[in-house]
Amino acid sequence: MKPQRIFITGGASGLGFALAQICAKGGWQVCIGDRDIERGEAVIGSLQKWQPSALFVPCDVTRMNDLESVAKQLQEKWGGVDVVVNNAGVAQVGKIADTTLSDWQWIIDINLLGVVRGCKVFTPLFKQQGHGYFVNVASMAGLLDVPNMSAYNATKAAVVSLSETLQNELAKDNINVTAVCPSFFRTNLNQGMRSTIDGMDAKLDKLMSSSKLNAVDIAQLIMKAVERKKFLVLPHRQGRVAWYLKRWLPRRWYQKMLYSRIK
Repeated sequence: MKPQRIFITGGASGLGFALAQICAKGGWQVCIGDRDIERGEAVIGSLQKWQPSALFVPCDVTRMNDLESVAKQLQEKWGGVDVVVNNAGVAQVGKIADTTLSDWQWIIDINLLGVVRGCKVFTPLFKQQGHGYFVNVASMAGLLDVPNMSAYNATKAAVVSLSETLQNELAKDNINVTAVCPSFFRTNLNQGMRSTIDGMDAKLDKLMSSSKLNAVDIAQLIMKAVERKKFLVLPHRQGRVAWYLKRWLPRRWYQKMLYSRIK
């Protein structure tokens, strides 16, 4: 039986690297893509200890050519790829009046269009080989509506909607989709974060540090979802409860609850 093959964007750190480690230990062929070349070259050796065929490919998800190059390399080296994880992302925090259009364009280009590019590039390959699996990493921000995060929330909500659409659109081609919506957990999301709100770095660090789940925990849940072909992964209990309340409560009740939690 051939080993499973996986490609992960933003795979040199955080959740992406945790996924890569789990897969490499499990005997998968692993390719991580990342725009941080120095980081990618530093960590690929640890993956190759478990899986000698593990690859690092410099890849910026804002560049279609980068993703097309990865697809071509994986087809040549592995004969294809089974799972593509669109994980790369950035954060932006700020009130709508203070968030510049350039910040909107920046985060849309990475968080949303980065996922679009990944799906667009690999869908033809999946169809050609007769199967495939997209894991699109969104956020609870894509399901909830915390104030002062309009740009981030909007991109993650779009990733959820895109994933829902592709699940319907690609089912006939034996292509499955999972959307992952974690809350805060320890990662490097605050590195490169753009914010117009004072003290946001410290607040975000506190929220991430207080999480009961880490990147490895969430990566394990993702792999279980892939195994079971589960569409939506909501790792954090508090996030799940908030989402259920949003769906079931009258809007004004949900808003009152939300405001009481963020004061």
